[in-house]
Amino acid sequence: MIDRPKTATADRESGFTLLELLVVIAILGLLIGLVAPAALRQLGSAKDSVAHQSIERLTSVLDLYSLDVGSYPTTDQGLKALVAKPASVTNWNGPYLKGDLVPVDPWGRPYQYRNPSQRPNHPYDLCSTGPNGDATADNAICNP
Repeated sequence: MIDRPKTATADRESGFTLLELLVVIAILGLLIGLVAPAALRQLGSAKDSVAHQSIERLTSVLDLYSLDVGSYPTTDQGLKALVAKPASVTNWNGPYLKGDLVPVDPWGRPYQYRNPSQRPNHPYDLCSTGPNGDATADNAICNP
């Protein structure tokens, strides 16, 4: 085989031109601009789903507490009663949650617990204030 010497046209044809690189960068920017908002929406709805599931799990744990003690924790005792025995409680068979800390919602804020409930037909209220931390009825995620 005979090696041919490189010509000036062969050097110009290797690599990409600035225009081609700019077109590729523009296409990537458009794709990221379209995909990123959809991905962020999914992340937000995933946190909502985690909050609902956590509230359902805590509801089951509160039911176990109620079976042992005979009533749900008071507002003053709060969810801390699930990890540490309240002073005035007998028949406490806890801790009902692992660890020494009361769980927080997916946004890092404590769950809001009230007993008795301020909603009809509920023994207590267990709510997350949601992504913006606003505890109004429209934004709160509460026990069913």
